[in-house]
Amino acid sequence: MSEFELDPRIVGDSVALADLGSIHVRAMAHAAWPWLVLIPKHPGAVELYDLPEAVGNELQITTLRLARALKQAFAADKINIAALGNVVSQLHVHIVARQVGDPGWPSPVWGRNEAELSSEQAEERLLQLRNCLLPLDQIDRSMPGLARNASQA
Repeated sequence: MSEFELDPRIVGDSVALADLGSIHVRAMAHAAWPWLVLIPKHPGAVELYDLPEAVGNELQITTLRLARALKQAFAADKINIAALGNVVSQLHVHIVARQVGDPGWPSPVWGRNEAELSSEQAEERLLQLRNCLLPLDQIDRSMPGLARNASQA
């Protein structure tokens, strides 16, 4: 098996935040919306079914936990979760916090050209997104069913 490497387009478009187990978490820091990207550190994964079951379960649980954290942190009306891969085939999952009336609402975020955040706004957004990466046990308390499921994975 080859070594895991991030697609250069993901690296160029986002900022690394953390590694949570086998999931690499990045932020789209300058986007008009609070936006995380989760990349399983599994070489060659293009589709969800390319992952070993344990890694797939970890990705799903991490996605749900971080989606809840973004919803709470940004008072989101809707959380968009997607794994498209039409442009960048490396498996990655987008979590985008949306609010009624935000730039481009209710359209999808892809293919839009809203103004990017300023450097100061992007730094503030990064801080907010980093704060969403709470210790998982704190997130578990707000999602009781997930703590039980995570221990079974």
